[in-house]
Formats: sequence, C-alpha cells, structure tokens
Amino acid sequence: MMFDIVGKRFRFFLISGVVILIGIISLATFGLNAGIEFSSGSMMTVSLAPEVKQAELKQELANLGFTNAIIQELGTGEGDFLIRTRELIGKEKTQIEDALTARFGHVEVKEFDSMSSMVAKETTNNAAIAVAVAAIGILLYVTWAFRRMPKPFHYGTCAIIALAHDALIALGIFSILGGILDWEINLMFITGILAVIGYSVNNTVVVFDRIRENLKMSVSSSFEVVVNGSLVETLGRSLNTSLTTLFVVVALFLFVGATIQNFAVVLLIGIIAGTFSSICIAPTLLVVWERGEWGRFIKWMPLPRAKAKEA
Repeated sequence: MMFDIVGKRFRFFLISGVVILIGIISLATFGLNAGIEFSSGSMMTVSLAPEVKQAELKQELANLGFTNAIIQELGTGEGDFLIRTRELIGKEKTQIEDALTARFGHVEVKEFDSMSSMVAKETTNNAAIAVAVAAIGILLYVTWAFRRMPKPFHYGTCAIIALAHDALIALGIFSILGGILDWEINLMFITGILAVIGYSVNNTVVVFDRIRENLKMSVSSSFEVVVNGSLVETLGRSLNTSLTTLFVVVALFLFVGATIQNFAVVLLIGIIAGTFSSICIAPTLLVVWERGEWGRFIKWMPLPRAKAKEA
C-alpha cells in the first residue's frame, strides 16, 4: 500500500507553521545571544579546581566589575568554565587571572579570544553575504538543472523555501536555548547552517530528480500522483542517509566537546528539519503551486463542529 504523503500536505504545513511560529515568538522574546564574533567581546576557557562552583566564579567576576559576564560550565568534570565578558583591554586579562588564582588557587587559561566591534561587524556582514550567496546559487542551480521541465523556476523556489524553513527552525531553537541556557551563536553556528543548506538541498534534488524521471516516463497524468510516487520511491534512501548521518553528529556532540557544540547541534536540528522539508515541504509545495492551492490552506484549517455545521 502506497503512503499518501502528498495528500497530507496541509497537515505537514501546519506542523511546520506551528514550530516556526514558536521559534519566531522566541526570537521576538529572547532574540539571539550573539557570540564575540558578531558582537565583540572577550572569551576564555579556564580550568579551576573541580570543587569550584559556577556561582562562586560568577560572584568573583562581579567583584572585579564584570557583572554582566556570561559563564558556562563545560561539563568535562575537570572544573572547566567558559567565560564571556566585554572586550578586555590592556592588562584586564592578567588581572582576572591573578584574582581567580588568589581566590581559587591554580588557574589554567586553556583558550582566549578577543574581538573588537569593528571586526565583529565585518564578520556579521560576511556571514550574511555567505548565506545569501549560497541561497541565490542554489536557486539558480536548481532552476538550471530542471530547465527542461515545465516551470523550472518552481523547483528552485520550492527548494529555497525548504531551506528557509530549516534555517528558521534552527534559529528558533537556538533562540530558546539562548534564553534558557545562555547559548550563543558563533561562526560554528554559521558553518553549521551552511552545511545544513548543502545537506538539505541534496535530499531535495534527489526527490526532484525522481519526479523528473517519472514525468518523462508518463507514470501518471496526475502531477500529484507522480510526486507522491516519487516521494515513496526515495523515502527509504532519504531516511537511511539522514539516520546514518545523525549517528555521526550525535557522536561529535557527545565526545568531541564544547568547541564544536554549536556546529553539532545545528547539524542535529538541520538534518531532522531538512529531512522533513525535503520529503514533506519542498515536493508538496510543487503540487500546491501546480494546482493553484495557495488559498486552500486557510479553508482547510479545522473549524469547531458547531461552526462547521452552521457553514
């Protein structure tokens, strides 16, 4: 029995809409915690005695005048903390080290990075340009690849909508993590987003290519039937590829450490969202566009029984 994926397209749109709406509300409420690459500041990873508590470290930094310092325990079990402060100038870094040594004993600074506001602004602009160029390049490539198909621009546009879907979900979840756990977005986050874009469009193009093959073979006169059949034929490949990739990403997250935390989490979110969008969003949008159903979703929205009977 064939799965009717396309027939449930409006349910999939509703699921995505709810998840994206939650993310937008979080973005409006919490925003995004920008790392030093995008907002300037200094960040250091320090190793203290295992018995030192995060609250004690925060209080000591407050005593030094760094009341807005962001502190994260890295969970290594070795007393490692990530400290984010405003940009440290002159001997301020040394003063922090001396004060922490006097208070907690031996202190080892494992990593230290500092970013000026000018460099942070340039990095933000470059990151935005990178994402925009990737999106435009994908739109042009997919449109060109399917140029022999009727309405090839539809394929490129649907692929871009699916990518925007994945990016919005990742941004929304990171906004929630930032509001609850003080997670920040950094260059590893942007790297992860770009990797997700490439991974997601690969799955989407595989489905689109099968649609093209089935249209050429005239499998059915119904475009909806052709798209659904193509989805079912590629479903096992898409799920197996995503599942095996998830195993690798989970291993990276669990065993490599906090240095690539953002990258691994974005990949984890993106692979799940990208698999969903390449199966349930991009191909079904082709059907919506072909059938001119853009206004049908509002009419499809379930109504209470009383109102439905009155209508």
